[in-house]
Amino acid sequence: MPERGNPSEEMSAAIAEAYRSLARDRLILHAAGNVSLRTRGGFLITPSGIPAEALTAESIISMGLDGKPKQAGKPSSEWRFHRDIYAARKDVGAIVHTHSPAATALSCQRRALPPFHYMIGVAGGADVRCADYALFGTQELSDAVLVALEGRKACLMANHGMIAVGKDLSDALSLAAEVENLCDLYQRSCVYGPPVLLSDAEMKAALVAFRSYGQRGSGRKP
Repeated sequence: MPERGNPSEEMSAAIAEAYRSLARDRLILHAAGNVSLRTRGGFLITPSGIPAEALTAESIISMGLDGKPKQAGKPSSEWRFHRDIYAARKDVGAIVHTHSPAATALSCQRRALPPFHYMIGVAGGADVRCADYALFGTQELSDAVLVALEGRKACLMANHGMIAVGKDLSDALSLAAEVENLCDLYQRSCVYGPPVLLSDAEMKAALVAFRSYGQRGSGRKP
């Protein structure tokens, strides 16, 4: 049997590739944004200030849930909300934070993304909340993010960007792309006037349908 690789090295390589994919899809620019993966007793996270084109697996920083790096190197300045999300949410295995254009533009209005489209349900609720503003890298920002993510898998961050979480990297990346698309569609719709929002009952039905969305044999195609 072929020898298996080091799991930590494989995870670091996956994070680096995920970050580069975000850059290719124009969800991040240069070194704006960060990606992490949960590990046993901590997490792996992208470093501070290294642009996507220069990022390698060796650049990824291992951290404990005590917030202390386990190796040389400077982690992303936003490591606090990554740590706190993992500590508070056992369902989260990966986190993606971007300054993607449409989501960031809406966050600068300090507005939630309302139920103008049923696909809002992929983020876990009837809207995508906007976390209160706080300086980047601070505990205050992390605390605001946890409130906005309660019962949700994504949120905007006032005057900053957005966060998407998932059970794994693929899940978090897909959600980040979907939230960016929804923010773009919402802004396009607003050109014609305030969009017609789905009712509580309509969103409730959509959320029920999303429980089996994408599962093999479900027969559902929302």
